[in-house]
Amino acid sequence: MEIINALGRRKTAVARVYLKEGKGNITINDRALSTYFTTTQLQYIVKQPLEKLGVAENFDVTVNITGGGFKGQAEAVRLGIARALVKINEENKPALKKEGFMTRDSREVERKKPGRPKARKRFQFSKR
Repeated sequence: MEIINALGRRKTAVARVYLKEGKGNITINDRALSTYFTTTQLQYIVKQPLEKLGVAENFDVTVNITGGGFKGQAEAVRLGIARALVKINEENKPALKKEGFMTRDSREVERKKPGRPKARKRFQFSKR
């Protein structure tokens, strides 16, 4: 089987995911999953689509990820894996969509506006 690639994004994190048949190894930026994402919660987020379909031991996952923080990166990887699994078999889509793994979370940080301390915050108003 050839290598299937997909892209996952969340906030400013961009994950390029490559799936191929294998033994269930997950490598992120040339490091093992447990060394890149040290908390079990983030490891769980990454594995969710594979566990949902019960194919965690059937595929090797390689990920190149840039930008964002730990949580954003983990959710970007999750989206990328879900998209790659749908490319492999279109019948996986309803199950993954039901769990919310196929939806791109488009929320981004709002930019800071000129003349204000933050995006929406204003300086204290003084009447006199």
